[in-house]
Amino acid sequence: MTVGTKIKQTIASAESVAASLKTFALDTDNQQAKQVYNQLAQNMDSIVQQLKTREQQVMSEEPQYNQ
Repeated sequence: MTVGTKIKQTIASAESVAASLKTFALDTDNQQAKQVYNQLAQNMDSIVQQLKTREQQVMSEEPQYNQ
């Protein structure tokens, strides 16, 4: 498994976590929990963006990872 593939899998997992947190926020009536879930989802979105930036760097620096 290449580094590029691992990063793509990690991005997909992080996006899934963010989506789950957003769903939890929608499903709860507890405002404190809703706030926590939304903040965590925002954190995960930020992580996803950082991973995507890194993925682009890897792809440009290491063309053998492009498939």
